[in-house]
Amino acid sequence: MPASDDQSAYWSSTGTTKTFGHPLHAAWTDRLPRDAALLDYGCGYGRLAGELTALGFTDVEGVDVSPELIARARAEQPAARFTVLDRPPRLDRPDGACAAAFLFAVLTCVPGDAAQRALVAELHRVLRPGGLLQVSDYLLQPDARNQERYRRSEERHGRFGVFTTSDGAVCRHHTREWLDELFAGFEPAGERELAVRTMNGRPAVATQLLLARR
Repeated sequence: MPASDDQSAYWSSTGTTKTFGHPLHAAWTDRLPRDAALLDYGCGYGRLAGELTALGFTDVEGVDVSPELIARARAEQPAARFTVLDRPPRLDRPDGACAAAFLFAVLTCVPGDAAQRALVAELHRVLRPGGLLQVSDYLLQPDARNQERYRRSEERHGRFGVFTTSDGAVCRHHTREWLDELFAGFEPAGERELAVRTMNGRPAVATQLLLARR
């Protein structure tokens, strides 16, 4: 695994200070029974898992590579379960165990093609046929600041859209063509764009996808 794909040290140090703000689109959960098995991959401090339990879901698990973030999640969201991932992206779940999974601002933190494919393949494995995957992440941003740092970082990282933040995280913004390839095992079921703040407080546009496992 390239070093840029293993950023557990960042998420157990600098990353513990971040605020994650991609909002849940609750309407996309309406078709799910409240006892459905839900998985929040890359849950951080459990914000999204807490929102799901507040909606009445009773079987919510969040997983993350950072023991520090998981400890905070357990303290702040006692109605959900939380697990530290020791062999990411491998999940301790049987095939087809989940009705829905959530992947919010996670792909941006996994810059490599192979690592992203492995993560999506693992989510595909644990979702039942027809199970839902909600994704919230970043396409390439059109503003001058982002375009300049994409160009500046392209030679170092070997890909336009991969860059290092000022505090040391390696992040990726995506082409739509890549996301379509990455999620080829899913059927599109919904899409929207919305204004968000990044983990460093910068304005950005997020793309949210609702996908159904084929």
